[in-house]
Amino acid sequence: MNKENRKAAKERRAKEREHEAKVAHYKKIWSWAGPALIVVVIVGLIIASVLDSKRLSAKSASEDTAAASSASTSASASLQTDTSLTIEDGDTVNIDYVGSIDGVEFEGGNTKGNGADLVIGSHTYIDDFEEQLIGHHPGDSVDVTVTFPEDYGKDELNGKEALFKVTVNGIYK
Repeated sequence: MNKENRKAAKERRAKEREHEAKVAHYKKIWSWAGPALIVVVIVGLIIASVLDSKRLSAKSASEDTAAASSASTSASASLQTDTSLTIEDGDTVNIDYVGSIDGVEFEGGNTKGNGADLVIGSHTYIDDFEEQLIGHHPGDSVDVTVTFPEDYGKDELNGKEALFKVTVNGIYK
């Protein structure tokens, strides 16, 4: 073997050793970083789940508070059906509604004629549902169009546009 070939072979072996050293280094890093990354992802998912459940329970508590407030308002005031009254921000109204997506009713989107008390401006209903009732009168039928939030919590409703056929039963005064 001549001098040039020996030199080229030596350089090639040096590059191979350098490459093998890098591979060994990365394997060593991934031997502990891989499992650590998995643990971090699992802990993150657990934290997100806990925060989501706290958000849902806080939302539920605020809805319960709003319902209790609405119930106490309706107990101290009487339902007025005078068609000359106009819904304003802050009013407590009694409504019936039937919700549908693409013309199909969905579970939980119907008061079934039992009526529901709602404080206008309380933001207990999604999107701008309440604001669309402002200016209407007892006895009016109103089409309310809203979009469910992407994270609403029900796959069949998440991010979907819905139409609620609303009947204003009255205003508490």
